[in-house]
Amino acid sequence: MTRPSPGALARLAVAAGLTAYILWTIEPRAALDALAAADWRWVAGAVALVFVDRALNAYRWLVLLRPIASTRPPLPAILRIFFVSTFVGTFLPASVGGEAVRAVALSRYGVSLADSVASVLADRVFGALSILLVGAVAAAFAPASVPGWLPIATAVAAAIACVAVALGLFSAGAERLSRSLLQRWTRGRVHSAGMSLLASLRRYARSPGALLNVLSGSIAVQMLRVVQAWMLGVALGLTLGPAAYLVYIPVILLVMLVPITINGIGTSQAAFVWLFAESGVAAADAFALSVLFVALGVVGNLPGAVLYATGGVMRLTRN
Repeated sequence: MTRPSPGALARLAVAAGLTAYILWTIEPRAALDALAAADWRWVAGAVALVFVDRALNAYRWLVLLRPIASTRPPLPAILRIFFVSTFVGTFLPASVGGEAVRAVALSRYGVSLADSVASVLADRVFGALSILLVGAVAAAFAPASVPGWLPIATAVAAAIACVAVALGLFSAGAERLSRSLLQRWTRGRVHSAGMSLLASLRRYARSPGALLNVLSGSIAVQMLRVVQAWMLGVALGLTLGPAAYLVYIPVILLVMLVPITINGIGTSQAAFVWLFAESGVAAADAFALSVLFVALGVVGNLPGAVLYATGGVMRLTRN
């Protein structure tokens, strides 16, 4: 059995520490009572939407592969890679994340490692960009209970991210700068790998339609997650309207992307309690909402768990 890496143990410790601190500051019994009293019909509706957003995520990756990969693995293999790597990245305290597993597994099907990494990197970038864009749009609908600085900060971050992504993918000047930096700071295999990855990413500049398709799908995924959180809030009896969730959930999703815990456990609980308190939600109720929201991700990765159990990473990387 492989021992967890020091980094994985540190992430587990941060997750446990944050969760323990939040439980210490709230009334755990009240959170349990809120969960026990939840209307599970609304929870079931949120679960159904989770599988829709997972399907959209898989579709996004397929679209990202088409413009750059000269070799097309069979669709069942691609879907298996996607779902198993998502499970691995979510549940296993390994030093290699789900993105790395996805890139390496795809390369075993004849796709160059540079193209594999480029598709995974673009997937992550457009996912984060879509979160910021949804948050920026939410600024126009923010209710009075939302702190005034939050929508503004999200909108500014979204504008900066849009400019950065556009320059990175379409600017010839940015490409020359990247090549110059690689030439100056890398050597040997690292230099070759960096140049190959840059070439793969630059091929996206010839497929703006595909990128727009991916961005649209990414925004749809984030909107689904906002709706899921709202449905969970309704299940718990929270009276906040959808507009508050539209502002808060993108921020929480960004916090969950920070790789200091396992699956955003701890950081998500802290973000839910802090943000929803601004709108008058009791800490125990916000904690209960965070538990249900994280649990949705667990449920959404169950297909990957089944596929992992019937072949796992070894089957993915088989030549």
